[in-house]
Amino acid sequence: MVNNQRRVTAIFAALADPTRRRILFRLAHTGEGRVTALAKPFRISLPAISRHLRVLESAQLIERRRTGRTHIIRVQREGLKPAQQWMAHCAAGWEFSFDQLDELLKTEQGKGNQT
Repeated sequence: MVNNQRRVTAIFAALADPTRRRILFRLAHTGEGRVTALAKPFRISLPAISRHLRVLESAQLIERRRTGRTHIIRVQREGLKPAQQWMAHCAAGWEFSFDQLDELLKTEQGKGNQT
């Protein structure tokens, strides 16, 4: 449980940065790409892109494959799953709470109509 919470925290921390979200978006549409190609549209240095990629990699949102000096980056398909499960769990709790509130309001309205 604690390990899963750390993973969810790492995922949300990685997604908090707009540059990392744009990198993931590009990878989702291209499948994979070289680091230099991923860095091209950004106005930041290659070392800065590498730092962003390390954050995404430590959050297990991407994977890196090395072929000689070329680094190929690919999205990990299951990377967002822990965060999706966490959000679904929260949403289920919220739905339950809203259902209870709705029932309470209906009960209170029924009592008000009887007097």
